[in-house]
Amino acid sequence: MNDSTSKLRIIIEDGVARILIDNAERRNAFDFSMWRALPDLLASLDANETVRVIVLTGAPNLPFCAGADISEFSTVRATAEGGRAYEQANVEAFDALSRSGKPVIAAIAGFCMGGGMGLAAACDLRIAAEACVFGIPAGRLGVGYPPEAMSYVVAAVGPQNAMDLFFTARRINADEARAAGFVSRVLPKDGFDEAIMTIARGIAANAPLTLRAAKAAIRRAAGLPHALSAEDCEKLTAACFDSADYAEGRTAFLEKREPKFTGK
Repeated sequence: MNDSTSKLRIIIEDGVARILIDNAERRNAFDFSMWRALPDLLASLDANETVRVIVLTGAPNLPFCAGADISEFSTVRATAEGGRAYEQANVEAFDALSRSGKPVIAAIAGFCMGGGMGLAAACDLRIAAEACVFGIPAGRLGVGYPPEAMSYVVAAVGPQNAMDLFFTARRINADEARAAGFVSRVLPKDGFDEAIMTIARGIAANAPLTLRAAKAAIRRAAGLPHALSAEDCEKLTAACFDSADYAEGRTAFLEKREPKFTGK
């Protein structure tokens, strides 16, 4: 069982589970306990049938994530062995976000740096508020990213942009992040949380089996770690056509009403 932490809080409403990153003392940097806790939190949300969409975001008035907690570099990550254990916890957190059967949105305000960019890259959708700052300062810290963790960044922005971010360690703004493909939308800072919930609720109203099948197929097409086989993706697609939700979708369309999907 992984560690638990009070620095990751869950709020569930309207089919949307928000994971709030709440480490104000460290500007929402992720410490070792947070990396270790995230996979179990996601597993619990995957098992919760009332949850249709997951949003990873900073707690109110806090940035998304300032990266890994640098204060632990001289303790937890002081040796090669400790560094490998830390990297493994990072990768397991990234994998848990990416492998969740439900859509996962990174709602990014303020800073999104280093490991924070890794967390966001592992999410399915990344939406930023204006005035966000992004960057991967690994080259200035002397830390390395393992290939599996790097694959999420490369899938998000492509190899050329990934090289640029890592080689230069420069910071980019929200518009540059959108141009690079890292975020899909840039929204006004005012009303950002409400806008994210509107988007998440809209996704939650769609057919869960269709979303699961689409996510699996897209992850396979993108070559992400642990993507399902083509055969398993086909099974998820077939399950959509055999579902009660497929019948409900057709009926609702003909009756000109909003469908009510159950995920069955």
